Amino acid sequence: MTQARETVSFKPGEVILYPGVPGPRDRVFRVLQGLVRLEAVDEEGNALTLRLVRPGGYFGEEALSGQERRYFAEAVTEVVAEVLPKDPHPEDAREVLASLSQALAEAYRRIERLATQRLKNRMAAALLELAETPLAKEEEGQLVLRATHDELAAAVGSVRETVTKVIGELAREGYIRSGYGKIVLKDIKGLTGLAQSRGDGR
Repeated sequence: MTQARETVSFKPGEVILYPGVPGPRDRVFRVLQGLVRLEAVDEEGNALTLRLVRPGGYFGEEALSGQERRYFAEAVTEVVAEVLPKDPHPEDAREVLASLSQALAEAYRRIERLATQRLKNRMAAALLELAETPLAKEEEGQLVLRATHDELAAAVGSVRETVTKVIGELAREGYIRSGYGKIVLKDIKGLTGLAQSRGDGR
């Protein structure tokens, strides 16, 4: 008989994990509902989104290895997560490994975008990625993304002031419509083309 696992809930903006060496009570989490952002913050307070963890994804794997954690894990939306046992079953361990392999592939793509694409192209890719998360909903036949310019800046490795200019440019060109705390994705095909295009670095 399968033992029921502990589940925990977090509110939007709540920090789930902090940087540092995992303690004896640290565990691996599997997201059941909501969205978790893994984010690095430098000494000046600039943030960079390392990974978005959707339902079915895992985070906190440092608890298995004891390796130092260098990021914050923050609940972006209401989050419900499953807590894995300290000594997970081999089947669970395989699922964690598969999830981390996918996360590593996504990290490679993110690094490639940072190194080879203009900010406008990276922004298009970030908007499309966020559109596949609980931050996006269909409203009156349009896909609406609830995200602030600070969140978008962290997603593309830039600062809010510069991101605001790029968002304005995308809006003028008809790819999106920008409002307070939300962005309507008007031209998904066009954004996809931008996201797949390479630029001249930053």
